[in-house]
Amino acid sequence: MKVRIPNSGGPGNMNQMIKQAQKMQEDMTVLQEDLENREYQATSGGGAVTVTVSGKHLIKSIKINPEIIDPDDAEMIEDLVTVAVNEAIEQAIKTSEEEMGAVTGGLNIPGLF
Repeated sequence: MKVRIPNSGGPGNMNQMIKQAQKMQEDMTVLQEDLENREYQATSGGGAVTVTVSGKHLIKSIKINPEIIDPDDAEMIEDLVTVAVNEAIEQAIKTSEEEMGAVTGGLNIPGLF
């Protein structure tokens, strides 16, 4: 019994696929560098706390409005900081996923981003 392998278009088609994969890899590298250099900012408590994170999901700054500082209620500030940090990181992740998805055409490449 012979096994029939479908014609994939020959070596020219394979070369084209390799070129497309290389182009996608180059585009993804450039985009990844761009995303890592971006900053994302989020606030909580009506602007009482402002957090800025990098595209690498590292906190760059935390600003707390001195008017909300109550030594007897540190828990409120902790909560506001947590909310702002999480929101800024979520913005960075969402932007990365959306823009990488545009480059890869929705192709899910595990471990990429």
